[in-house]
Amino acid sequence: MVAALGLSLSGPARQALGEYLRLRREQPNFANARSLRNALDRARLRQARRLLEAGSVDAAMLTTLEADDIRASRVFDAARAPAAKEEAPC
Repeated sequence: MVAALGLSLSGPARQALGEYLRLRREQPNFANARSLRNALDRARLRQARRLLEAGSVDAAMLTTLEADDIRASRVFDAARAPAAKEEAPC
C-alpha cells in the first residue's frame, strides 16, 4: 500500500508502522485497510509539515516517511497513557 501511494518508509518508520498497526488493532473500530490508509494520510500531513520547517528538501525527502511522522499519532499517546497513570503518585 505504501508503494501504491508513491511513498517509501525509512527502516525506523517501517518498525514504527508495525508497532502502530499492533496498537491500533487493539482499539475499537479498526477497519484494516481503511485504518492503514487513514494513518498513512495523516503521516503524510505530518511529513509535509516537517519538510516545510526543514526548508530545503530533495526528492528522497519528499517520498520517504520517517518514524517521527508515524510516531506522532495519538495511537502511541493512548498506549503510553495507562503507564503514566500507574506511575503517578497517590
